[in-house]
Amino acid sequence: MAEPHLIRPLAAAEVETAVEWAAREGWNPGLGDAAAFRAQDPEGMLGLFVEDALAVTLSAVRYAGGFGFLGLYICRPDLRGRGLGLALWRAGLARLAGGTMGLDGVVARQADYAACGFVTAHRNIRFGGVVRTTEAPDGRVVAFDPALRAGVAACDAAHFGSARPDFLARWLQPPAGAVRVLVEDGAVTGYGVVRRCRAGFKIGPLFAAAPEGARALFAALAAEADRAEIYLDVPEPNAAAQALAREAGLAPVFETARMYRGPAPRLPLSRIFGITSFELG
Repeated sequence: MAEPHLIRPLAAAEVETAVEWAAREGWNPGLGDAAAFRAQDPEGMLGLFVEDALAVTLSAVRYAGGFGFLGLYICRPDLRGRGLGLALWRAGLARLAGGTMGLDGVVARQADYAACGFVTAHRNIRFGGVVRTTEAPDGRVVAFDPALRAGVAACDAAHFGSARPDFLARWLQPPAGAVRVLVEDGAVTGYGVVRRCRAGFKIGPLFAAAPEGARALFAALAAEADRAEIYLDVPEPNAAAQALAREAGLAPVFETARMYRGPAPRLPLSRIFGITSFELG
């Protein structure tokens, strides 16, 4: 007999719990990630409860245009092996049915996702370490200002594939970190965010029209880390992004596969030097 359970959206405090579980799994989330994740789609942060206690988490978040992303798929260790995760997984797929779904799958689960109809688009490589060199400040790189919000939002949508204003409203205000914008001839041509995580800092996203712009942004963001470890999640097809990471002294520490069920969005991978997050895309 199936174990009785309840599936419902998570409250704000429960999303914090989900992110804390992610930290215990070694995923190293940012200190302010929970609020940004929930802001995009509060109804899409799902939990399965057994005897009123949270047992499994899953984000099945909707974006504009019918795109959805799955992440934060975690079952409490003491309840694994009972099929509870599968029950929530099916609920998440049902919630996003009718549109393209994406996820960043760890190596151990990629065959399972493939069996559910997800197709690998490319690998992502997480680079980490202490940046060994810094470049001189570039006058094109400026601190984020509300006057730049429209340009940053347009840049973000062009690289992510969907508009996500509610998410950005939080992501552009990291509680411990910084946002830097690349402005050329009065137009926003790239931007990046660095945020403090459980260990060190992550840079994501890092979007730029050309490698030299990405380097200028990276240098400005890395300077905010004050010699702490930095992590950058690079789409493997972007060779220039890998070169940037290696030249800075970072080395591969982890990998995932970006996988889609449904038509894959046509993203400008050559301009994506760092993805935003493995949890929400």
